[in-house]
Order: sequence, then C-alpha cells, then structure tokens
Amino acid sequence: MSDRITLKAGDGTVAVISSSGAEPVSWQVGGREYLWNGDPAHWNRHAPWLFPVVGASSGGVVRVDGTAYPMAQHGFARDLPFAIVSQSDDTVTLRLTESEATRARYPYPFQLDITTRVGPAHLDFEIWIENTGETALPYALGFHPAFPWPFAGGERKAGGGYAVEFEHPERAMAPEVGDGGLLLRQERPFPLEGRILPLDPDLFAEAIVLRDAASARMRFTAPDGSAIRMNVSDFPHLAIWTKPTAPFLSLECWTGYADWAGFDGDLTRRDSQRLIAPGQRARHGVSLTLEGPRS
Repeated sequence: MSDRITLKAGDGTVAVISSSGAEPVSWQVGGREYLWNGDPAHWNRHAPWLFPVVGASSGGVVRVDGTAYPMAQHGFARDLPFAIVSQSDDTVTLRLTESEATRARYPYPFQLDITTRVGPAHLDFEIWIENTGETALPYALGFHPAFPWPFAGGERKAGGGYAVEFEHPERAMAPEVGDGGLLLRQERPFPLEGRILPLDPDLFAEAIVLRDAASARMRFTAPDGSAIRMNVSDFPHLAIWTKPTAPFLSLECWTGYADWAGFDGDLTRRDSQRLIAPGQRARHGVSLTLEGPRS
C-alpha cells in the first residue's frame, strides 16, 4: 500500500510503518511476526500513538478557556496522516503538525515528530513534541503496541506459561474503570507475585493501569524463555490490556491517563496532563527488543 514504509535491518528483520498515525503495523524477526495483525474481529489496530490525550475525556470533550472541543478516546493523532521528514533503509521520521482538522479539536499549534529505527532484534522510537505557539501547550502522549499471545508456542490461558515481568516490584492495585472509560477513585487488586504477573485472559475485563510505576521496563515472557521487552524513557505510567477472547496482549506506556469520573475542568488542569512552554520541546523514547530463543 502507498502509505506503508518498509524498514530493514540486514536480511532477517523488517518493520512496516504506516504514514497514517505513524503506526507500526508489522515487526518481523527471523520471518516471524511479533506485532498484532489488526484483525477487526478483535481490535483493528496494531501499535497506535496516542496524542494529545491518553484515555477517555469526560463527556467526550476537552475544555479550553470555556469552550468544549470534541475529543475521541486517546486523541486524534492515530487517525491522521503524517508527513515524511526523512527516510533511510532502517529509519524514518514522520511529522504531524496543526491543521484545520486538529484545531477543531485542540486549539493549539504543535509539531509531533516520531522517528522509528529498526535493528537486528529491536525497534526503537524517539518522539519530540514542540510547542510552536505562544501559550503553554497541554499534552499527553502514549504508545499502545499489541503482540500476538501466544507469540512463541504454549497456550493463551491461565497457567499457560505467559507472564509480564516488571523491572521493579509494583503496587498490586489498579484504578477501576467506569462508564465511558473514565477512571474511578476505587481500586482493585491484581495478582502480582513480586515483579511477575502470571497472565490469565480473565484478568482483563478492563485494562490494568499502573499510575506512577516504579519500572521503566516490562517483559512479555513466553514458556520457552523468550520475551518481548519494552523499555521506556519519560513515560511514568504503564498499562496492560487485552480483551478476554482476543489473541493479543498490549503493553502500554503513557505520560497521562483518562479523566477521573466527574472532571469538568480545563484541559490544562487535567490530572497528569503536561505543559510545554512556548518554543520548547519535550522528548520521549520507547524501545522494543526480542530476547531469548526463537526459531
């Protein structure tokens, strides 16, 4: 397809990036696919970028200086075309800037650059957000990649040998999610065993959200000892999500999260939303690495 950009690292690793949303849609190592295929019967995306909000907005809108603007869950960047800034065999930089379409939902000038680089067994991302306007720029950024489950044999079930391993012990409580995807102040426990969360599809009636996580690394581990590792830079919140009947697992990293139920304030006051001063930039990073045995 004309909107697809193919990156290669040697003979064995290929990544395909869509200019729509700057979304990775394929990551093959040794001929095996490690990104979810986007089957619309379960979830029609692969690894979307979330901007300028993460999660749901109260009432489906954000408020700026007394005006309500429509805002879909996870923002609009994942559905808009990015322009190619530069490209080589293994790297591409894509850019989204303000337009009539963005101003109707987010009345701020901005520049969002996403650089994707593929290596022999890794896929790296560098993200820069620039405030090109004259007032503070409120934003949240997230990455939402999904991976086949199982990705290395075994079964997708409780006791099937798959787990998520965190870099550090985490608090085994997550906010409950209410109507419309808004966060509730009540929390629910999840069965974390030290740094290890044994995976069970029944855990995921809703996402497991780790606000202010201790870890900057998560590993999606398989029974054969292989793993898909996610390392993040300046993404303080993590999440794990799937649907109970869907054969994928999503490891997510966020700078912000959904509105709390009942919030009706200005976007600049949204909990965890960040501000960039005029003329300044913010940088974030993500790296996906395939570890261990693979055929």
